[in-house]
Amino acid sequence: MRESRSNSGGDLSPDVLVVGAGPVGLTAAAELRRRGIDVRIVDRLRARMPFAKAVGIQPRTLEVWDRMGCVRPVLDAAVPMRGQLVYVNGAEQARIDLVLPPEVPYGFAALPQYETERILAELLARLGTEVERGTALLSFEQDADGVTARLVSDDDGDDGAEPVEEEVRCRYLVGCDGAHSAVRKGLGLSFEGSAFPATYMLGDVEVGWDLPAGYGVRSMHRDADGEVDDVLVCIPLPGSGRYRVSMTAPAEFSAPDGAGLRKGGPEEGGGVAHGLAGGAAPGVADIQAVLDRLAPRPVTATRLRWSSVFRISHRLVDRYGEGRVFVAGDAAHIHPPTGAQGMNTGIQDAYNLAWKLALAVEGGAHAGLLASYDVERRPVGEEVVGRTVRHAAEGVQADPEDPVTLMLREAQLLVGYRGSPIVGPPDLVVEAGTGPQPGDRAPDCGGLAGDIAAYPLRLYDLLRERGHVLVLYGEGDAGSVAGFRRLADAARLLTRGRTDACAVLAGADGESFAAASSADGTRLPLYRDVRGEFALRYAVSTPTAFLVRPDGYLGARIAPPGEQRLAAHLATVFRT
Repeated sequence: MRESRSNSGGDLSPDVLVVGAGPVGLTAAAELRRRGIDVRIVDRLRARMPFAKAVGIQPRTLEVWDRMGCVRPVLDAAVPMRGQLVYVNGAEQARIDLVLPPEVPYGFAALPQYETERILAELLARLGTEVERGTALLSFEQDADGVTARLVSDDDGDDGAEPVEEEVRCRYLVGCDGAHSAVRKGLGLSFEGSAFPATYMLGDVEVGWDLPAGYGVRSMHRDADGEVDDVLVCIPLPGSGRYRVSMTAPAEFSAPDGAGLRKGGPEEGGGVAHGLAGGAAPGVADIQAVLDRLAPRPVTATRLRWSSVFRISHRLVDRYGEGRVFVAGDAAHIHPPTGAQGMNTGIQDAYNLAWKLALAVEGGAHAGLLASYDVERRPVGEEVVGRTVRHAAEGVQADPEDPVTLMLREAQLLVGYRGSPIVGPPDLVVEAGTGPQPGDRAPDCGGLAGDIAAYPLRLYDLLRERGHVLVLYGEGDAGSVAGFRRLADAARLLTRGRTDACAVLAGADGESFAAASSADGTRLPLYRDVRGEFALRYAVSTPTAFLVRPDGYLGARIAPPGEQRLAAHLATVFRT
């Protein structure tokens, strides 16, 4: 008989229950805790899985973790992804170098998923929350005031222990519980799509070839009709000659086409043919057979750490949430692993949702703020699913773009929210294409000098571990600085202290810095744009106010800066 316990009375604790402790759930929980929100995070697995599943880390994700203050351990543990070598029928066809514009602060990286989870779990623990493992969501119900969830767990991890059922009352529930999400099913969301017919193998091995370090390998065989009938993909991992290899599985590992899946319709009975499969795992001899056929150099696979068979589907929910319950990551969208888009897209789902949930819990959110999660993120999921399906079938040439645009898109630096109800209208002063507009990612820049630090700062240094930040640009005379200070004071007042501010000045002197102080002793931080990088990246030459959201996107661009226009924008986000 199961023991049961309950907190289903009037107590809404925690504020947010996160289901699933992969990279997506951990990002959501850590960002909520960082903002002072009471969080519980549960995962049905008793321990973190030691598998190098999702390994590609996009530059935009590194920017997110920078903003959260946890990018340093990722940089220490990861290896750089410098490019990809493409082979067809044994001959090198292309060498793709992953090069980004110099103002982008991070490059591409590779890190085993279990390491990503370790780093995020350690951040969460420092913030006072541990993952509750061996705990699964059974069901939930929501009402106007909160969500009642039923959990079941084996408290001590002993196989002989009686499961413990618990009823939890929380304000919001977030499902980050993967392709087979119990939260998605409980909401009754449709999950339209289908499965790819092929079955694949994954392995974590070492190989001894002399190919350049930091380059992935994609080696294909084309038959007499030019169709790809065999493929090998190798992604470098930390360690000497270590790669995560994926390849088409031979017949003895293949599942029947469409197993567990009704093609073209919503999932039934939990049958989503996506992810790691049970049953026999390939051995090093199975991987070696593919290397013998497709590796660009004669090579021997050794030190097999882990292997599995997996299936791929492409699916997307019809909405990212309903009422007080939301889904993120694989619970909302699944697709081919082409370009390492899935985990990174999910992490950015979680970050977009977390700051909005934090404001809602605090009572500081506009009534429509949470609805903007679906408005902003579902089109991103739809685009990623469509693009990765095309690229899996036809390669990146399926979307002919100039090399710079292609690289920025793969790095997820072109994701934006123009037209969202919580971003301001375009700034008509700026010509189209010459500078970031409301809804665009706020670009980084260097060469910002303060009056104390003896070294130049980057804009992202000023944004790190903050919420909304009002960045004010101008010439820097004392009168302008005094006006900026008053605008910053107004923003803080209108948002009940939830907006920080700083000024980036083309020039400044002692009088300017004196004018930055308010009568109550508060001070507007001032920085000189000594190399003109801010003016260049933001295409600005006259006084302008930029409101940077917690997730690093521009909420508003206001020229000339004025309290009335700023207040009108803030009223779409905050309960003012």
